Amino acid sequence: MYLEGKVLELMALRLDQYIQSEPQPRQRSSSKSQERDRLHYAKEILIHNLEHPPSLLELSQEVGLNTRKLKEGFRREFDTTVFGYLHSHRMEQARKFMEEGQMTVAEVAYAVGYANRSHFAAAFRKRFGINPSEFFKETQKQEI
Repeated sequence: MYLEGKVLELMALRLDQYIQSEPQPRQRSSSKSQERDRLHYAKEILIHNLEHPPSLLELSQEVGLNTRKLKEGFRREFDTTVFGYLHSHRMEQARKFMEEGQMTVAEVAYAVGYANRSHFAAAFRKRFGINPSEFFKETQKQEI
């Protein structure tokens, strides 16, 4: 009876080793899914904090990824860097605000997170190939 118990114990230990050595695809896919969810959450944080975006370290801590995984995952998921996405979104928001005609160029610059109007103008010109004041005037003419 003693030997039978020891044999069963050894079989249980061996089975446990076998189970632990098997790759577990469910955990890997859920891990990838969790990482993807965290990356999308980081994107939402950036969108909601255009005026005062968090630093890369703050963002990574808030979403629960290290900075390397955040940077690499963001590039893989959205085909751009974290702050490249932020810049692109800021410029698209600025264009949208100016097309609506509810704000001045200075107000738009501040609304999308630029404290310096000339920095905003340079970024807008680089993105769209036109000065923001000229763009604003053109959109106002089209509405009339």
